[in-house]
Amino acid sequence: MRRPEPHLIAIAAALAVGLAALPGPGAGSAAAQDTVAARGRAVFEARCASCHTLAPGDEGLPGPSLAGLIGRRVAGDPGFDYSPALHAAAARGLVWDAAMLDRFLADPEAMFPGLWMGENGVRDAADRAAVVRFLADASRR
Repeated sequence: MRRPEPHLIAIAAALAVGLAALPGPGAGSAAAQDTVAARGRAVFEARCASCHTLAPGDEGLPGPSLAGLIGRRVAGDPGFDYSPALHAAAARGLVWDAAMLDRFLADPEAMFPGLWMGENGVRDAADRAAVVRFLADASRR
């Protein structure tokens, strides 16, 4: 019996690993989306809710309300005193979208040096994507 070539074994193993990483049937299903939303809510509550709320006009927390964040101008909560870094971003006409929010949450201080929020980013990409999804869904309500 002839043995398979070592390079063919390596290729087959790489293909198997790659295929295993692909989303399976139903990955885009409502159940999968509900799981992402639940994860986003959990991360938001654990990492963000001590400073931010999703209630419009809610004041008294260290951070602004994130109600309607997606599509809103940066520094767009009129009841909040933003840092000069965010006022400068607003003057440039920046508007929150999912991609910008993802970059911001990855490293807030790098995106807006001088930000008063400090180092409170969400480093884990899956957690960050879930929070972005959660906030985008909340913005549509």
